[in-house]
Amino acid sequence: MLEVTDLHLAFRGVRALAGVSLRIEANETVGIIGPNGSGKSTLFNAVSGIYRPDRGRIRFGGAEITGHDPRAIAALGLARTYQNKRLFGSLTVLENVLVPALRRQSGCWIGDMAGLPGARAGRVAARRLALECLGLVGLTDLAGATAASLAYGQQNRLELARALALEPKLLLLDEPAAGLNPAERQAIQGLIGAIRARGIAVALVEHDMRVVMRLCARIVVLDHGEVITTGTPEEIAVHPAVIAAYFGAPADA
Repeated sequence: MLEVTDLHLAFRGVRALAGVSLRIEANETVGIIGPNGSGKSTLFNAVSGIYRPDRGRIRFGGAEITGHDPRAIAALGLARTYQNKRLFGSLTVLENVLVPALRRQSGCWIGDMAGLPGARAGRVAARRLALECLGLVGLTDLAGATAASLAYGQQNRLELARALALEPKLLLLDEPAAGLNPAERQAIQGLIGAIRARGIAVALVEHDMRVVMRLCARIVVLDHGEVITTGTPEEIAVHPAVIAAYFGAPADA
């Protein structure tokens, strides 16, 4: 589904990605881990079109998307969440999800102004999709509340609902469990499991290794912008290069 080949990206000479290559298959849940500054979020930004790589190729569903506009990439079925929430704080919870849900509907602003049947049908379908996504993340009862009034864990779930409203084939999750208490982390794990059960592939950047180990069948480890190893959770947990990346060389640990 996603194929990244020899991806390079530097900022003013500082190397952020140095030849990253990886694959994500349909219906797969892959963890992407590494120390702070290893290039995880930069990789997500390049794949989703926010950054244009200096070199390398990104293919999604067989289509070349390297350097494409984020809107075009999202339209192909690749959605993402952000570590720093991008919610519309003054809009309601439902309205936040309607924004991406409406993008999936046909029609134009002229049809909306004229009240054409196709435009009305599109709005009805978008509302139905938005409510379905809110139901999946457990926020239906808060549909009329403003996004800014939500607790942090609820905002995490709203961010997920907005991404799901794009009806993605692949969902990039950037630290969905960051800042959550144990009960909220457990709830997020259940949500990710429910997303996976709907046939959506997931790439997960997360520092909580318990979450990664429980959810992911395969883990890619980055360090200094490079993939240092790929393997199962059991293999990653004892891999010398991974231990050294997180804790230092054996003599220093």
